[in-house]
Amino acid sequence: MDSIELAFAGIARQADLVRAREVSPRELVDLYLERIERIDPRLNAFRVVFAERAQAEAQQAEGRAGAGDQRPLLGVPVAVKDNLDVAGEITTQGSAAAGAPAEQDTEQVRLLREAGAILIGKTNMPELAVWPWTESQAWGVTRNPWNPELSPGGSSGGSAAAVAAGLSAAASATDGGGSIRLPAAACGLVGLKTSRGRVAMDPPDHWYGLSVAGCVSRGVLDSALWLDAVAAQRPQRPFVESAGSPPGKLRIALSAKPGVLGVRVKDSVRTA
Repeated sequence: MDSIELAFAGIARQADLVRAREVSPRELVDLYLERIERIDPRLNAFRVVFAERAQAEAQQAEGRAGAGDQRPLLGVPVAVKDNLDVAGEITTQGSAAAGAPAEQDTEQVRLLREAGAILIGKTNMPELAVWPWTESQAWGVTRNPWNPELSPGGSSGGSAAAVAAGLSAAASATDGGGSIRLPAAACGLVGLKTSRGRVAMDPPDHWYGLSVAGCVSRGVLDSALWLDAVAAQRPQRPFVESAGSPPGKLRIALSAKPGVLGVRVKDSVRTA
């Protein structure tokens, strides 16, 4: 597997490769850090990159992998949206009015670490997550990897741009009015908007309870693996087990009528 294939392999495949000792956590982290340094200046997907911290965590993960540690995300680099607290780091929520560094990890971050994941950085978002695009006065414009003239959507646009460009294997996202679904659609990813209460939200009254936590990833299996790691309420059968089963016969509904009055779908979009 060459470096490009590895960058776009997704968290499930990368976790398998780490467990099989076919790739090391340090190789994965170094690969993404190199790609971020080279590609992200054009996209602005990341607000901050944890280069030294991620390399140190990768070194620790290599020791655990060598000892036979079977944690589901061991050594896999992931990104988190900049509305989740990471101990020792500032959470800006896309605003210039950021406070002091967080004293502890938010619950989702804690669970990701517990599953063995390595945090590679925090992704950009519009100020306070209120817009369906990703730009702010404080942190600039985030661009779509497929076409830099376009937006990756919002408010989880930084996460979506990072995963779509192969700068992270998967990334956290939140959704109160389309903030996972829109960026996933704009960037060609799987967006998982979970049921309310499935994943712990910190603080619990975030967006008055309308917002839920999920992720953007490269495939359904990746999203299921992520959900198994962070879910506050877990079914008897793991999500990843269900996601690996044949789906059976599927039906797809399509509507070209927007739900917003007065909005017209362009002919080119309707034809596509």
